[in-house]
Amino acid sequence: MCGIAGFLRTCVPSADVALLKRMGEVIRHRGPDAGGEYLDDHIGLAHRRLSIIDLSPQGNQPLFSADGRLAIVFNGEIYNFQILREQLQREGVVFRTKTDTEVILALYSKMGTECLKQFNGMFAFALWDTVEKTLFIARDRIGKKPLYYYHAGGDRLAFASEIKSLLQLPGISREIEPTAISDFLSYQYIPDPKTIYRNIFKLPPAHYMTLQAGGEPHVGEYWDIEFSPRESRPFAAAEEELLALLQDATAVRMISDVPLGAFLSGGVDSSAVVALMAKSSGDPVRTCTIGFQDKRHDESPFAREIAGLFRTNHTEFMVKDRFVDTVSLLPKFFDEPFADSSAVPTYHVSRLARQAVTVALAGDGGDESFAGYDKYAVELKENLVRQYVPRSVLSLIHTAAAGLEGNIMARKARSLSGSALKDPGRAFFRTNSCIEEPQLQQLLADDIRRASSSYDPAVHTLRYWNKVSGKDHVACMLYTDLKTYLPGDILVKVDRMSMANSLEVRAPFLDYRIIEFAASLPSDWKIKGENKKIILKKAFSHLLPDAILNRAKHGFTVPLDDWFRGELKPMAEECLFNQPALAEFLSMATVRRLWQEHQGKRCSHGTILWSLLMLALWQREYHL
Repeated sequence: MCGIAGFLRTCVPSADVALLKRMGEVIRHRGPDAGGEYLDDHIGLAHRRLSIIDLSPQGNQPLFSADGRLAIVFNGEIYNFQILREQLQREGVVFRTKTDTEVILALYSKMGTECLKQFNGMFAFALWDTVEKTLFIARDRIGKKPLYYYHAGGDRLAFASEIKSLLQLPGISREIEPTAISDFLSYQYIPDPKTIYRNIFKLPPAHYMTLQAGGEPHVGEYWDIEFSPRESRPFAAAEEELLALLQDATAVRMISDVPLGAFLSGGVDSSAVVALMAKSSGDPVRTCTIGFQDKRHDESPFAREIAGLFRTNHTEFMVKDRFVDTVSLLPKFFDEPFADSSAVPTYHVSRLARQAVTVALAGDGGDESFAGYDKYAVELKENLVRQYVPRSVLSLIHTAAAGLEGNIMARKARSLSGSALKDPGRAFFRTNSCIEEPQLQQLLADDIRRASSSYDPAVHTLRYWNKVSGKDHVACMLYTDLKTYLPGDILVKVDRMSMANSLEVRAPFLDYRIIEFAASLPSDWKIKGENKKIILKKAFSHLLPDAILNRAKHGFTVPLDDWFRGELKPMAEECLFNQPALAEFLSMATVRRLWQEHQGKRCSHGTILWSLLMLALWQREYHL
């Protein structure tokens, strides 16, 4: 795994190699093993290397094609590169290294942008054609690897793995995009293609950009997910095919020239990955997990059970040190406001894993493809109510329940009726949102609220929901999460926290073949009522114990409500109330009211307070 950065000289006329070195140095954690730069009259390229495949200096980047025409900086892994390499060798291509990077160069020379459809991997790269004076940047299908770009009009463009590299550019504007504040408070992350900065963007997953010197950038999509059940086939045959696909997806992710292990939480997905790794390895699999002293958030006993079942070389770490120190580190690695609190345990498990391995496999992606989240079951119930209960009756229930807020059943009835009264896509936005619209408006500072008065954060959800609205409700939910929540939250969290520790994380469930296969299955093979991940659990029923397959989903959660009334309280008070510049974004009267309600235990606002703290910490790190 690596870090990349670069620019066209029109973007930075005064650029020199020292600037490229600074752009690389600030993302050194992504690649501590080697660094390289290239600068000519048209382009500058920088690379930081974490050596995984072909550890020799020949694998250092920027890497050039044999004829010197093409230069590339590449972050990621192409899992089928050996197959592609053999095909190219049969056609007469001679390789100088054993890297997957050189395979990208060779395939691009042959196919141009169409080469992207040949790659099975996680990647972000930038390729420069010194003859055509054309820049080609691209990102993997599901967005495992990040790629940001700064565009100042025309061909004035720069790119990088992390925003902090772009912020090294002299004179770069740090103007805030006001609507991104609403996005962040709604989703706890800022969905692509936006960032917190007006002129910096995320290249969306499964997209590429081409830019010829003197021209304008062109962005295109090269892959999408099609939810269309294949021809009729027996459930047992599909189950067998799924297991075979997952076994292969796991095996190709075990190719490494450095030590390799796995994250193990004791949940279905990580346990399944460890089971498949054990089948592919002649040696005990290295596994690691972390635990919390608060038993409500501690999954280490379940991980221990799986480790014992597959006789792994298991390491366990109980988080006892001051997590406040970890919290204060987060903005340094996310570069823009990001508020998934499970970043804290993800940082710790990555740090633990890096003590023994350089590569770790993980279970990310199983929930989004096989309907593993509890919210999907709740949404299906709400949709049944929406279909069969008249709107007039729902309105009566919603109104009547408003006067009984102290009654838990009345609150549930109001929530259910309120969601059922919404259009399905907008109701799903509410499910994925962390704040109600009235509260969002109360939290925004006057200037931010005015600047985004006609803006609706639901646009990111509805963009994808409406694209598959002719499909069934499950397909709409899964497609939307695969396009938003997975790449915008889950994969950002894992990438930044693992890279903060110079650790590469690979996820078999994110193999595009698995995602396409899952999308081809009938929805009721994935979820029916409260029964989730049906076919996935059945496929692993002979490998994993029932206690693991059928236990309630836990998630990588932390006790936010308790933290803000305990160890995190002093730090949060200092950041939220002794940082005057925060009023640029937030209504401080509303922030203080939420804080007082939480401390007085009149309400629990842990999730919202975490978002506000992350915004304050980001502002202190980057924007003051």
